Amino acid sequence: MTGVDPSRLDDQQLMKELETIHRTRHDTLLYGSNDALRAHNERMAQLEGEYLRRNPRRIVAAGRTREGARERGCTETATPRASAG
Repeated sequence: MTGVDPSRLDDQQLMKELETIHRTRHDTLLYGSNDALRAHNERMAQLEGEYLRRNPRRIVAAGRTREGARERGCTETATPRASAG
């Protein structure tokens, strides 16, 4: 495993690690080797898993659920667009 075991991080350290790994995700996907991407995936899963373990009742925004996304999609397609003219 690369890095400190997530269960040994305090909450602030865990959030910092999560912020860093999410910030570097795009570059790793686009430019990293297969090994780098695999390591990134594993570390991200470890960190996110630990976050979810610690926060099982975290607040979930309604718009981030399937139902909320469907409602958002219906609203977006049903909203008329202003014509250019």
